[in-house]
Amino acid sequence: MKNKELIVVIPVYNEQEIIATVIKKWTKLLSDMMIDFEIRVYNDGSKDNTLKTLRDLESKYSNLKIIDKTNSGHGPTILKGYKESLNAEWIFQIDSDDEIDVTYFPELWNYRNQYDFLIGKRMNRNTPAIRKLISLISRLTISILYGNRVYDVNCPYRLMRTSAVKGFIPSIPDDTLAPNLIIAGMASQKKLAVFQTEVRFKFRTTGEVSIKRWKLIKFSVKSFWQTFLYRF
Repeated sequence: MKNKELIVVIPVYNEQEIIATVIKKWTKLLSDMMIDFEIRVYNDGSKDNTLKTLRDLESKYSNLKIIDKTNSGHGPTILKGYKESLNAEWIFQIDSDDEIDVTYFPELWNYRNQYDFLIGKRMNRNTPAIRKLISLISRLTISILYGNRVYDVNCPYRLMRTSAVKGFIPSIPDDTLAPNLIIAGMASQKKLAVFQTEVRFKFRTTGEVSIKRWKLIKFSVKSFWQTFLYRF
């Protein structure tokens, strides 16, 4: 069976109100662009009706594949998706909350032949101070440990040439909380050809942020430590 040109990895947890909209938007865009694609949605143990909605969509769209799994968190779920998609030419990751629109993807796709790692740089993020601080620390951490070729190191809007990343993605531990940090870092360390473009960020209108306050701080400390350990 011919390998897909593009596999889209979408982790999802309790997004019953928006997930159908997200799938429909991406399916239409990628179909209109005549890309040979598959969207893989990883349901991370949702407790609402997300899985039922996804199963209904799966019966309608031939390019949609639903993987249901026990809850392990956003990062490990993304990483599982990456490791299971290394047979495609390209991997694209987007979150399920619709906070970054589909309209920016054609630019990434049009530049793909010139680059290995194409990523968004989120703008107009009116986020709480603690999240801004964590983003700053993340950027500084990656810059010091790996290099500074990527600005928005944890942006969930990234197109990766599989042949450029499959040398290190399999070695990232399955329980890594923020694998996108490590991957952005390795893109710098390996001196991959990086393209970055501004993408406008909009706040979710449904659901809620799953990691808050002190839990977010604890999560961040552990993810920074994992990032450090992987580097050395």
